[in-house]
Amino acid sequence: MLQLDRLHAFYGKSHVLHGVTLDVARGEIVALLGRNGSGRSTTAKAVMGLVHTQGGIVWKGQSLSGLKPYEIAQRGIGYVPENRDIFPKLTVHQNLMLGRKPGASARAKPARWTFDDMYALFPRLRERQHTPAGVLSGGEQQMLTLCRTLMGDPELVLIDEPTEGLAPRIVEQVAEYLLALKARGLSVLLIEQKLTIALEISQRCVVMGHGRVVFEGTPAALNADAAVRREWLEV
Repeated sequence: MLQLDRLHAFYGKSHVLHGVTLDVARGEIVALLGRNGSGRSTTAKAVMGLVHTQGGIVWKGQSLSGLKPYEIAQRGIGYVPENRDIFPKLTVHQNLMLGRKPGASARAKPARWTFDDMYALFPRLRERQHTPAGVLSGGEQQMLTLCRTLMGDPELVLIDEPTEGLAPRIVEQVAEYLLALKARGLSVLLIEQKLTIALEISQRCVVMGHGRVVFEGTPAALNADAAVRREWLEV
């Protein structure tokens, strides 16, 4: 579905990505791994049109290069940023409403995800649906951000560090949530620091270092490659 071909990305004159090539297939979870500063988040931003790029970004056979972020989102790619970006003064339910595509209620094809789906996945959000999002805990805000993205009915979701700063119990919930996405046929590009989670739920792992792909393979292959883990992942 998504193919990146020799992708370069820039922040002003700073050259961050150096020829990144990777792909994500339909219904697949691909873990994008690496230390801070390796280029993982920039890769997601490049796909969403948030940084200047050179090279190929192809979605379902069509180039995304030059499109605005909202145009990319309308084509079926959702983005969950690391900083969450909730609307703190709006309620949980209002935040979810903002995630829906314009004209969603008038579409002939029913949406893949509904409010009831979101509240079933995360009952805590149902309990707090009339609460301003700004007073939610970090874990609850992460749940809300994930659910708001799904309300846009994407086919691929780019998720940046969904378990950062969360309690172990909530981390387990997020992992279950991501598997639920795969079960519904969604593709996921997961940017994650926790190697255990990535190895547990992904079908393929891509490791980045210094803005380049330095490893691509199955979780089992990465787990068996001590040299790659030591050089590019372990602190």
